[in-house]
Amino acid sequence: MSDREVMEFDVLIVGGGPAGLSAACRIMQKAQAEEKEISVCLVEKGSEIGAHILSGAVVDPKALNELFPEWQEMGAPLHTKVSVDELHWLGSDSASKKFGNWMIPKTLHNDGNYIISLGNFCRWLAEQAESLGVEVFPGFSAAQVAYDDEGNVEGVITGDMGLAEDGSEKDGYMPGMILKAKYTIFSEGCRGHLGKELLERFDLDKDKAPQHYGLGIKELWDVPEGQSKPGTVIHTAGWPLGNEAGGGGFLYHLENNQVVVGLIVDLNYKNPYLSPYDEFQKYKHHPVIAEHLKDAKRVSYGARAIAKGGWASLPKMSFPGGLVIGCDAGTLNPAKIKGTHTAMKSGMLAAESVYVALQLETPPADLEQFNDVLQSSWLGKELQQARNFVPVMHKFGTFWGGAYNWLDQNIFAGGLPLTFKDMIPDYACMELAEKHVAPEYKKPDGLLSFDKLSSVFLSNTNHEENQPCHLKLKDAAIPIQSNLPKYSEPAQRYCPAGVYEVVESNGESIFQINSQNCVHCKTCDIKDPAQNITWVTPEGSGGPNYPNM
Repeated sequence: MSDREVMEFDVLIVGGGPAGLSAACRIMQKAQAEEKEISVCLVEKGSEIGAHILSGAVVDPKALNELFPEWQEMGAPLHTKVSVDELHWLGSDSASKKFGNWMIPKTLHNDGNYIISLGNFCRWLAEQAESLGVEVFPGFSAAQVAYDDEGNVEGVITGDMGLAEDGSEKDGYMPGMILKAKYTIFSEGCRGHLGKELLERFDLDKDKAPQHYGLGIKELWDVPEGQSKPGTVIHTAGWPLGNEAGGGGFLYHLENNQVVVGLIVDLNYKNPYLSPYDEFQKYKHHPVIAEHLKDAKRVSYGARAIAKGGWASLPKMSFPGGLVIGCDAGTLNPAKIKGTHTAMKSGMLAAESVYVALQLETPPADLEQFNDVLQSSWLGKELQQARNFVPVMHKFGTFWGGAYNWLDQNIFAGGLPLTFKDMIPDYACMELAEKHVAPEYKKPDGLLSFDKLSSVFLSNTNHEENQPCHLKLKDAAIPIQSNLPKYSEPAQRYCPAGVYEVVESNGESIFQINSQNCVHCKTCDIKDPAQNITWVTPEGSGGPNYPNM
């Protein structure tokens, strides 16, 4: 470690998503308003800001209105206001029923919201951060947390560049740097690997429900001009998931004759044969969806896990030396199916707490008051109001859980005096293969449905060859010796990028990891029933490169 270059800042932010960028902007706004000198550095593992950003995305501009009240004049890329807002129940591969507006929980209404590319929005936020004086370093992965002699967080160590698969140094090897700060803010997105470490090390989720997750799979399509209906939002529930899994689908019309379509599959499903990827391919053939994709061309593909446990799963967000915010902590509002405005607000509140602490002669190590500030803010109140949304869906299913949520949200504004919790981790919900039948998945037609490898190609995913595998097995024997006989090795199916395969060689089954395909969705880290796979950050700039996603 002594050979590494050391750089020091007042504030270090890990991750260039909405939470981290909002934190960076707000700190510098405060500093400039009071003419204070504060150094802020933001590191992002993607090749550029936005390269790894994936979301639906319909965005509530509430937090943006607070961060940049004049965002429209500043050119923020929110161009398409929601004008049509529909929810459909899909009963089969052809049947459907459109819900009346009164039947939809108020939290799912999208009046005043915008359909956007979250990647492009983050690129714009990064421009604002840099213009305010933030040092933004894309292509640098935060590989390790740096701790001081007392065990407090003092920053991060960026990943080494130029290591071979066996860990040896290649020509051009560059050791990672130690980035130190008075406070480090972790905003890596859902299931951040450093955030996961911090939760365990500081017991931040003590007495909390385990975090719950969904896998979101999304495509971007170019549609014929006459077919484009900018501002149209369609959400669906029911088929193809039915009783197999919770979740739902979406289709949004952007500007520039583009449509996004996707499916979210709750990762507490039981059937090890279920394939979220293939459920999504099936989904696009439903007439409600297919009519929007007629004569259209698919131009991009991606997948990302979503932290949706909400209030019951929200950990203590402060620890000695920093904060964990946004989807790294799980601030998404599941009742709205929206996490951008909540992530941004958590970043802004974090910035304000850090800024106040930096003005003190002896800043406290643990900014514990941040947790109270967040809970008393509109963000905390939103999450409290939505506290039962996910647990009742898990307990009663999509239909009856949805009925309870309609009553709770529309009549009582989230105030029913009941609190449900789901204490079973998603991975522990998977049942033995012998209890289940494999769903039938048709061969892709190349028009609406496609194979995994052609999809991964459209994600522009790339990792430097001959580098250490970033998908670590705690026990290399478990996939074949345990997961295969028990669960027919579900990694072959829950991964939406074809990373994991069981191949036969000389009459022997071998677990093969195609890490080059990894789109950094983190599903394997979440869903593996043996909790044997750990996702760590690969060499900087590796992974997907999403345009306009």
